[in-house]
Amino acid sequence: MKQVPIGVSARHIHLSVEHIEQLFGKGYQLNILKDLSQTGQYAAVETVAVAGPKGRFDKVRILGPARGKSQLEVSRSDAFVLGLNPPVRESGNIAGTPGITVIGPAGQVDIPEGVIVAARHIHFHTDDAANWGIKDKQLLTVRVEGERSLIFENVLARVSDQYALDMHIDTDEANAAGVKTGDMATLLS
Repeated sequence: MKQVPIGVSARHIHLSVEHIEQLFGKGYQLNILKDLSQTGQYAAVETVAVAGPKGRFDKVRILGPARGKSQLEVSRSDAFVLGLNPPVRESGNIAGTPGITVIGPAGQVDIPEGVIVAARHIHFHTDDAANWGIKDKQLLTVRVEGERSLIFENVLARVSDQYALDMHIDTDEANAAGVKTGDMATLLS
């Protein structure tokens, strides 16, 4: 059986250096709260508020390090609260997506695009992918055992020698299956 650890991804934001400075001040550097499962990725101490046409969320965690473009990742339920209808996309693919207002302690910025519902995906180290016969961008089927077991289809494989084996699903998906971070999923195909 091919087992993959599950990581539940709550709403979060990735910010560019320019937007970090607009929200927190010139030259501001994010502070690490905790490292995440992927090498070099971390949850920052800092949070921001995000406001859409209908609603707002405070204390949205920033994930670092800074990126080339800012991006807000939400669940479908979060999107309804904000009054947005973002597409399901692979992280980084933000062209043509809705925008959002981001509010920090030193100012606010209107991001014209960048709100997505992240496509469920599995990070594979190149060695794991080779051993299991997985190719980058391949769509997989995964069984998640929980209070209400589910089979997830169209799970995107992301392969890199920088990745650690980890499946990312959002809070809506985790709640539907009754699973939490650290539970295991089984790769079916």
